[in-house]
Amino acid sequence: MRARQLGITLGLGTPGEWNAITDVPGVRVGHSTLNTRIDGKHVRTGVSVIQPRAGEARQQPCFAGYHVLNGNGDATGLEWISEAGLLTTPLAITNTHSIGIVRDSLIALERERLADPAVYWCMPVVMETYDGLLNDIWGQHVGPEHVREAVESAETGPVQEGAVGGGTGMICHEFKGGIGTASRRLPAEQGGWTVGVLVQANHGKRQELRVDGYPVGRQLMEIPSPFAEQGTPGMGSIVVILATDAPLLPHQCQRLAQRASIGIARTGGGTEDSSGDLFLAFSTGNRDLPAADYGRKGLPFSSTLQMVNNDHISPLFSAAAEAVEEAIINAILAGEDMVTDDGVLVPGLSGETLLAVLRKTGWSMSR
Repeated sequence: MRARQLGITLGLGTPGEWNAITDVPGVRVGHSTLNTRIDGKHVRTGVSVIQPRAGEARQQPCFAGYHVLNGNGDATGLEWISEAGLLTTPLAITNTHSIGIVRDSLIALERERLADPAVYWCMPVVMETYDGLLNDIWGQHVGPEHVREAVESAETGPVQEGAVGGGTGMICHEFKGGIGTASRRLPAEQGGWTVGVLVQANHGKRQELRVDGYPVGRQLMEIPSPFAEQGTPGMGSIVVILATDAPLLPHQCQRLAQRASIGIARTGGGTEDSSGDLFLAFSTGNRDLPAADYGRKGLPFSSTLQMVNNDHISPLFSAAAEAVEEAIINAILAGEDMVTDDGVLVPGLSGETLLAVLRKTGWSMSR
């Protein structure tokens, strides 16, 4: 069950129809999940893909920006976003050791779609978190066929959460983690725009976990930690993708990405040296941005753009923080028990257990 199905409303804003990143028109999400055994080892990993618009990303670029809270992680394609402010490819999330194959596979898929690849190049954005406790990460089991499946299955509507796609083997606040999503839709008097979020949550210590501001993690310490024998609580990372249909310029997208830090902090994360915390935001609000012609004739000298005036951008920041907070809790609630190759339990956190400890801390559904 998701947070709102349990009566847990995080923040003051209103979610979109699906309470997902796909509430931003045109955004689609696809997954490819590996959950099997190979040569006696558990393979629990995959890849998740976000398509920023209804068509090909290279034909319909988006303004984008990113923020690194802690750089103990890796990503491809960010330098070009920093330089040009444009997202021209799908976004993919996978495990730490599969960034390269996912990037190369996205390039190969781009080439398939090009009539004349000689005049085009791409630098796909691929981000990662570490799933080595639950997955044979050194086996590098993600392949081109899984990237193709994620790309071709991308769709709008409700988004699968938990142990799916790149989130299959992830751990969050010492519970089973993975993919989570949420959204906020601003009222008409604040622009009527939507902010959608997707996280791959693989971070955090149990004792720091907070839900709706309440320190529930301290009430859950009797549940055995998967890090009791190996690793360190809090090791891992979180990747956050934020999408909006508000007309933001690249530097404003970067500012929106920074607000993911607030949502992570509200749930008790963001303070670990061993956690790579990387956030990317893109805006679909400026339509018909010209696709790069790479030497061809006909690209206009200038384009007419819109932007949200900074005096009216604060509600978007609030929406981003709330959606990230809720997406993380949704990721944890979607998790189910998993056992490592060494027989160590990574527990899921059930909705019933969470509600029980929330009430212990003084939380009330009717507050």
